[in-house]
Amino acid sequence: MVKRGMYQEIKRLKILGRSKNRVSKELNIDIKTVRKYWHMNDEQYQKSLIEFSFREKEFEGLKTDILAVYEKNDFMKLNVAAIHDYLLELKGEVPAKENTLRNYIHYLVETGQLSLNKKSRYYTQVPDMPYGKQLQLDFGQYIDKNNRKYFIFAAVLSASRFKYAALQESPFSTKDLISHLLDCFGYLGGMPEELVIDQDCTMVVSENHGDIIYTRQFKELIEEMDLKMYVCRGADPESKGKIENVVKFIKYNFFPVREFQSLSQANESLMKWLERKANGRISQATKKIPLIEIETERLSLRPLRNSIFHKDMIGAREERVVNEKSRIAVDTSQYDVPNEYRNGSVDIYKTESKLFIFDRKSCQKIAEYTLSVIPGKIVSNKAMIRDMGTTAKSLKEEVKTYFELTEWEMFLEYNFTKFTRYVRDQCLQARKFFKDQHIDQEKLTQALSNCLENKSYSIKDLWDNYQYYFKSGLPEVLPKIDRIVNTKVNARHVLEVIKPDIGVYQNLCNTIGGQQ
Repeated sequence: MVKRGMYQEIKRLKILGRSKNRVSKELNIDIKTVRKYWHMNDEQYQKSLIEFSFREKEFEGLKTDILAVYEKNDFMKLNVAAIHDYLLELKGEVPAKENTLRNYIHYLVETGQLSLNKKSRYYTQVPDMPYGKQLQLDFGQYIDKNNRKYFIFAAVLSASRFKYAALQESPFSTKDLISHLLDCFGYLGGMPEELVIDQDCTMVVSENHGDIIYTRQFKELIEEMDLKMYVCRGADPESKGKIENVVKFIKYNFFPVREFQSLSQANESLMKWLERKANGRISQATKKIPLIEIETERLSLRPLRNSIFHKDMIGAREERVVNEKSRIAVDTSQYDVPNEYRNGSVDIYKTESKLFIFDRKSCQKIAEYTLSVIPGKIVSNKAMIRDMGTTAKSLKEEVKTYFELTEWEMFLEYNFTKFTRYVRDQCLQARKFFKDQHIDQEKLTQALSNCLENKSYSIKDLWDNYQYYFKSGLPEVLPKIDRIVNTKVNARHVLEVIKPDIGVYQNLCNTIGGQQ
C-alpha cells in the first residue's frame, strides 16, 4: 500500500500521458504497483487505505493508552519511537515494532478516531511542582564489565522531568559537585529556585536537629546564586523519588549494554542517550516528553549568573585592553593592573560582586577586586599589583647590576636610604624605566650628576632628568636653582596694576543706550 502522496503522483503522470513503464522508472517503484493504482479513483484508494489499516490491529488493545498520551499532550504530533518506548515501559512488552505502531496511529487519524492539533500548544495542566521551582540532585556508582568504576552525578527538574547527568572516575569532592552543578545549570538554560539533596551528600557537613551545616565552598555557592535548599533524609521517595529513579535508569538502562574506552567517550554517549532516551521519551508521571516540556520550564527558570567557581575556565573569560596608565575599564569604573601589562591586554572574569584579572599567556590570576558600585571610580591596590614574589633585598641587588657607573652606585645608596619604606616600589620603578632599555649611558651620567648635586634621589626624578638630556641635548650640567624666598614687603612694589579711567565705560554705556 503506497502513501497518498505516491498515489497522487502516479495519477498526475498518467494525466500527462506517461506510460506505465515510464512512470515506474521515474518514481522508482515496481511496475505491478503502478498497474494496481492506474485505474483506481480517489474513493477506491480511500477504501483500500482503510482496509489496509485494519490489518494493523496488533495495537488495538492499547488504543486507550495511546489516545491518553495524545490527550495529555494536547493532541500534538508526537515521536512514534517515544510512544513505543512508553508503551514498552508501561506494559512490559508490546505486540509489534515501531513501524506497525506508526501504521496503527496513521489508521486512527485516517478513520477519525485521533485528531491531531497542528496549532500552537496551550498548556492547561498544572504540574505537581511549579515550573522553575525545584531541581533534585543525587549520586550513584556503577562498575562495568571491565571493573571500571564510574561515579554518577544526576539531576532532574521536578516539573518537566528534564534530566541531566555526568560521570567521573573518582569520588566526588565538593569542588567536583559544584562544577557539575554549574554545568547542569548551563545545560538547563537557567537556575531553579530550590535544590533538593539528602543529608548524606558531600556538600553537607552535618545536620543538627534541622540546622544544616554546609561545606564552606558550597555555602559560598548558595549565597552567590541565591539558592534555597531542601535537605531530606537518604532514600526518601516522597521528597526525592524522582531523582532516585533517574539514577536507577542510568545504571540499569544506559550502562549494561555499553562499553567505553575512556571517560570522555562515556560522557559523550551519556549526553546523546539523555537527549534520545531519558528526555526524548514520554514520562510515565506527566505523560509528556521532557524535551518538549523544558522549553516551557525555561521561561520560569532564573537567568544564569557568572560564578566565582568558574573563574578558572578559559572560555568563560573576556579580553580587556590595558591603557597607558596601566588600568582597565570594567563597567563604569577603572581598575589597576601591574605596570608590565601597560598598553597590552589581560583576561577578566566577573561575578555579581567580584572581578578577577588573568595573564593571557600563563592564564594565572594577577589581581582580584571587589566590584565598585561608584560610577567612574579608579580602584587601586598597590599590594595586589606589586611584585610580591621577589624580596626587597633581591630587588636591590638586581637594580645595582643595571649599570657599572660610580654615579649609579652613589645614587642608589642615597635612594635606598631616603626611601626605606618604599624601597620595593623604587626598585620596581627602576626595573620599569632602566631594565632592558636602550639607555644612553653618557646622558644617564649627566642625569645622575644633576640629581646628586640637587639632592633629588627618587627614581622618577632621575628618569625625568634622563629624558630631558636625551631629548633636548642641553648643557651637561643644569644650573642649580635657588629656592625662591617670598618677601611680602617687596612683592607689592614689583607688581603694578593699571587702573583704567572709568569714563571709558560710561561712554560705552551711553553709546549702547543711544542705539537702542
